[in-house]
Amino acid sequence: MEKFKETASWLGQGILQVVGLVWEWCRKAFLHFVHQMKTNIKYRRRFMSMMLLPVTVLYYEIVFNLSTERTIFRSRAWLYMVLFSISWGLLLYVFCSISKRRSRNRLITKTLMIFAMLPFGIEYFIYRKFKTLYDLGTINRGAAGALSSFGGTILKMVFSPGGLWHLFLFMLPWALYYWKGSLVDDARRISVRFRSRVLIGMLVFHLLAVLLILFSGTYRPFYNTRYSFTNSVRSFGVLTSFRKEVWRTITGKSKSSSFRKHEDAQSVSAGAAESEPEPEVEKPREYGYSQMDLDFDALAQKDGGAYAQIDQYVASLTPSRQNEYTGLFEGKNLIFVSAEAFSGWFLDEELTPTLYRMATKGIQFTDFYQPESAGTTGGETANLLGVLAMDGGQSMMDVVDHNNYFTMGSQLDRLGYYGKAYHNNDYTFYDRDKTHNNLGYSDGFLGVGNGMEAYVQPLWPESDLEMVQGSITDYIDRAPFNVYYMSVSGHSDYTFSDNSMANKHQDEVEGLPYSNAIRAYIACNLEFEDAMTYIVEQLEQKGIADDTVIVICADHYPYGLSDMDASGTSHYLEELYGHEVTTTLERDENRLIIWSGCLEKEEPIVVDTPVSSIDILPTLSNLFGTEWDSRLLPGRDVFSDATPLVFNVDYDWKTDLGTYTFATDSFEPASEETIVPESYVDKISAIVSNKLEYCGAILYNDYYGHVFGAMGAQAPQGGKGRSAATPTPDLTPPPSPTALEAVSNN
Repeated sequence: MEKFKETASWLGQGILQVVGLVWEWCRKAFLHFVHQMKTNIKYRRRFMSMMLLPVTVLYYEIVFNLSTERTIFRSRAWLYMVLFSISWGLLLYVFCSISKRRSRNRLITKTLMIFAMLPFGIEYFIYRKFKTLYDLGTINRGAAGALSSFGGTILKMVFSPGGLWHLFLFMLPWALYYWKGSLVDDARRISVRFRSRVLIGMLVFHLLAVLLILFSGTYRPFYNTRYSFTNSVRSFGVLTSFRKEVWRTITGKSKSSSFRKHEDAQSVSAGAAESEPEPEVEKPREYGYSQMDLDFDALAQKDGGAYAQIDQYVASLTPSRQNEYTGLFEGKNLIFVSAEAFSGWFLDEELTPTLYRMATKGIQFTDFYQPESAGTTGGETANLLGVLAMDGGQSMMDVVDHNNYFTMGSQLDRLGYYGKAYHNNDYTFYDRDKTHNNLGYSDGFLGVGNGMEAYVQPLWPESDLEMVQGSITDYIDRAPFNVYYMSVSGHSDYTFSDNSMANKHQDEVEGLPYSNAIRAYIACNLEFEDAMTYIVEQLEQKGIADDTVIVICADHYPYGLSDMDASGTSHYLEELYGHEVTTTLERDENRLIIWSGCLEKEEPIVVDTPVSSIDILPTLSNLFGTEWDSRLLPGRDVFSDATPLVFNVDYDWKTDLGTYTFATDSFEPASEETIVPESYVDKISAIVSNKLEYCGAILYNDYYGHVFGAMGAQAPQGGKGRSAATPTPDLTPPPSPTALEAVSNN
């Protein structure tokens, strides 16, 4: 023991001596620096020249952050941005002093200042338009189409007062350097020795930032295991996030998965229930499980590697139970609509009678969310594939050659349904000519450019009514049919002069007590109302309304109403929603519609737990009684016993017990009376982390091809969509005396 104490004392003294020597070196270096800055004009000019670009990069980061997320003063985010900015600036400085000619070095400096500004400018205008940040994949996917389709809108936004003001702010360092650059720049070629010192300094600042992040419990996940482009920009800055995106693009997305140790969602739910015992009730009917006969041990041995990790995770999950709604829509037709910028907040019994009827006479979802991730293509990823767009705008393309076994197109195609997908805009936009031909629809995909132009006029935006009028004859006499529409009439900009659909319906919204932007938004959505009215009328005339299910879900919230004013804020969304919007989950709250003529004869079915767009696919699989496995989809059948859970790519989540915001690491209980079990937040966070990891695994690996075989293959022999013990479903929805009250509260 004495020897141990002596050793510890010796080590402690040694460490103190080293710290003292480092401190003394730093003190002398600082005094030398101050002395040189005071007495040596060449030293001063070189230092100012060296710090020009680090200060410029930091300026860009501060202006961008204060103009968008405003997180720079949150905890230590400012420190990481400072360290990374210095690192980036020093690297740029090396390139700016590489030539022997001063004029050439100054030209390089001016050029690099412009190139360094571009990511900030691009992301600012993306944020201004969509109220979210787009990664490189999303920008790349939509750039060409956006320039061709929305060039006028982009120019209008750039040359608005707010756009011009931010252009001035971003161009200010370049203008000052162009005007008075000689005061801070000697523009000399630096020696190899000095260049090496600068590069070492750059690495030191970079590594210091990384080390501080790795020792931070809050920020370490943003940089590694829970990386998302948005959280990275909020915490580390734009350039560092772009660097990570470029690296991910060069090296390819990781096909391996890293699932966290977790407690199954069913046990977490049970823990919550134990906190507040419920009175004894009559024992409910026993239902089988939504699972297929799959041997995950054998699958793990078949391909190994990343697939084995995913197999082990899926096998560890508890399948959800079937329920009284299993098979409710078995054999019925399906019309699925991803509605452009749709919002349940504008529905009105008089103004939109058909949509209001479908929302109140069908299955009512009073707490539904469409998490924004990558604009329209991100919403389609969630609606059609049942996963969040973990790869941004690239996500749909990630699965273009995969076996998309569980899309409703594929599931119903295996049952002999006729299927087709439609869009009333350019059929190549977001590469839909590739992605939408691998969704399982037997008759492929039709858009403007490969046939839809025969039905819709060349306006902007095009008419949803004309699309359904022209296409309905393809399928209405070919039951059972399975049809998908991606609408466009509700697209921004929301002005009566630039939006053909808003102009068409202007008279119908003239007296509404809203601003021009909100009235224009509602007006262009009246074309979507007319389209749904036409479909319902045609179904009723054919006598098949009771045998047809219509599903309507937004692709994203109406981001065209989030265009910021000169102060950097927007009030249009709050005007539409009727309340303050402070979080992304509040922004993404919406309305899901599932309607069938057969439901109107009964009391509405009300789902008042949190529901996400990725829950649509498993819920429809249950309702249509298809062969599916609840463990293989990250969402849940909302009628099952699975824990209600909504989450987004930024790791925010909501359950029936409360809402967690990952960026601030804060949990808000649903009410003051809510009893939250011990370690509940950590358990749900682990589940969310695994579900997001699984979403990425589906996109980056052909996992269903691994499970079910090559593209288009059928399920393994012996697969069971229903347990042999499953009773015949009771097709009568239970009464819901509070249904209309629940709708009015939403």
